[in-house]
Amino acid sequence: MLNNIGLPGLILIAVVFLVLFGKGKVSNLMGEVGKGITAFKKGINDGAQASDETKKVEEKDKA
Repeated sequence: MLNNIGLPGLILIAVVFLVLFGKGKVSNLMGEVGKGITAFKKGINDGAQASDETKKVEEKDKA
């Protein structure tokens, strides 16, 4: 279904979205999405660092 949208369809969706919500709401929404993505990436990196630290402690305990 999504394979048939194409560029004109995406432009039409964007225009309808702008008309319905206005420039200010769209701008705020995109800002919140950006913050969410940043927080998600930070969480992933923190989890990976914690995992690495746990592995290092386990290896130290074995030795």
